[in-house]
Amino acid sequence: MAERIGIYAGSFDPVTNGHLDIIRRSSKLFDKLIVATMTNTSKEYMFSYEEKKEFIENEIKDLSNVVVIDGSEQLTTKLAQKYHANVLVRSMRSGDDFVYEAGIASVNKVLDKNIETIFLLADVKYANISSSMIKEVAKFNGDISHLVPNSVATELTKRLRKE
Repeated sequence: MAERIGIYAGSFDPVTNGHLDIIRRSSKLFDKLIVATMTNTSKEYMFSYEEKKEFIENEIKDLSNVVVIDGSEQLTTKLAQKYHANVLVRSMRSGDDFVYEAGIASVNKVLDKNIETIFLLADVKYANISSSMIKEVAKFNGDISHLVPNSVATELTKRLRKE
């Protein structure tokens, strides 16, 4: 039987506890899960690929079947072809995400008919958390310690907090 390889792609700027929950849950579905930090041309990034990789790897040390790669400046379908993955993992926090995610899945299917997309619903405790929202809360001195790993909270606080 062929190795089951999945890709969970996102900008992860920063990685949230919701992202980490999806990584943990989807790692159980594949022999190998590739977490790809991607480029979203509509976003300005706060963290480099190396920083994002370190944040994620520090939190998933116990997941031997998960690797973090730099997927920036390329299409997810091309990454899937390169790594022989035929399943893309996407997460949805709410019904609003469905329209957006279904559109991405449709385009990916047009680009590569062998690609399947699976959707994992966010755990209810993470359903309203986004990286953008976390940055906004941090910028105005809000407590983000329960929304992101400690290393991310510390770095965001350093970079954004107004005294």
